[in-house]
Amino acid sequence: MTRSVIELKPDASDLRVARFACAAIVLSLAEAAIPLPLPGVKPGLGNIVVLIVLWRWGWRDAAWVALLRVFVASLLLGQFLAPGFFLGLSGGLASLLALGGAMHLPRRWFGPVTASLCAAFAHIGAQLVVARLWLVPHDGVFALAPIFALAALVFGTVNGLVAARMLCELDVRPLTPDAPAAD
Repeated sequence: MTRSVIELKPDASDLRVARFACAAIVLSLAEAAIPLPLPGVKPGLGNIVVLIVLWRWGWRDAAWVALLRVFVASLLLGQFLAPGFFLGLSGGLASLLALGGAMHLPRRWFGPVTASLCAAFAHIGAQLVVARLWLVPHDGVFALAPIFALAALVFGTVNGLVAARMLCELDVRPLTPDAPAAD
């Protein structure tokens, strides 16, 4: 048997993704300690980090940060492979798709707040669909849609405003599909 050694050397992109994923995980863990009035209604503080990464380095890095946040935070909170994990994963994947679409909207009218709102509504929509198909086999689950939509509106707006403010503080230009990514 031949002994093989695989040595992986992280590049600057890997270190950046790890650093921002760590920040998003810490925010998710802090968010889990906040008492919430309704199950499933969360501020989504980790999405602020995902928005900043999306605006600065593009969708690929933002997807890595978002998925690492979902997997690692669920492991640390003891929810891995529990229904909450799958709800979070479905919401995370839907919000990533929404952010991918939002990146192609005209920058003149659409910014981090709009992208955050698109992601928040996609997130809650996917969670409601998964809950209906898997956990609650009754259409009554959609009666909660107005409450979750209001939460998505409020938290999506707040997270987008925080991300926009932090991007201004960092003096970050929005990444366009044609522009090269910043280092």
